[in-house]
Amino acid sequence: MGKGGGCIASKNKISKSSNKYENSAKLSTNVNPSPSRNLKVFIVFYSMYGHVESLAKMMKKGIETVDGVEGVLYRVPETLSKNVLVQMQAPPKDDSLPEISSPSELADADGFLFGFPTRFGCMAAQMKAFFDSTGLLWKEQKLAGKPAGFFVSTGSQGGGQETTAWTAITQLAHHGMLFVPIGYTFGAGMFNMDSVQGGSPYGAGVFAGDGSRNATETELALAEHQGKYMAALVKKLVRG
Repeated sequence: MGKGGGCIASKNKISKSSNKYENSAKLSTNVNPSPSRNLKVFIVFYSMYGHVESLAKMMKKGIETVDGVEGVLYRVPETLSKNVLVQMQAPPKDDSLPEISSPSELADADGFLFGFPTRFGCMAAQMKAFFDSTGLLWKEQKLAGKPAGFFVSTGSQGGGQETTAWTAITQLAHHGMLFVPIGYTFGAGMFNMDSVQGGSPYGAGVFAGDGSRNATETELALAEHQGKYMAALVKKLVRG
């Protein structure tokens, strides 16, 4: 219609729609925290027999070697009944380690390390149930742009040290989070062939065997390294 009003009105409608989406994007942008407070890396994990827990504690130790960064340990809720856990000979949980009370608490973290045992090459159902409960955070994209890594426990060398991390990346992708692998930054410790050891470029790991095998010094050292590596990266991303 040439210079008619219809064309102008149409342009106004498009502009209005674009602004709405721009505002939505702004709502999901993480605001840089005050430089006066410690940054927080949440170590959120599930551990049935204590193997993942042992790595989680070393993650915290590594994180806190980086000035201005704090590691916060959280268990995810258990989904199995006490009777089932007794039959599985699972030891009692350490009451000194708090259970995360609500998925909404994740929004307070500057970065994450998620740990879980493997079940048929994927994360254990307890951790999956926790991720499934983060729907509101996903809807509001409260975790978008935040870095996260994984650490795992498997029963055998072919049990899923890498596939467990691969399949878990989908959880981060839908939240818009940034997956942070450790690569080969652990150096010579990644190439040691003198003994069986867990871990991969995707994150620290431990082999549990039948449940009686404890994490080795190398496996624990890799976990500590991953905590330090993640803390340094979080600090760089947030503080610049």
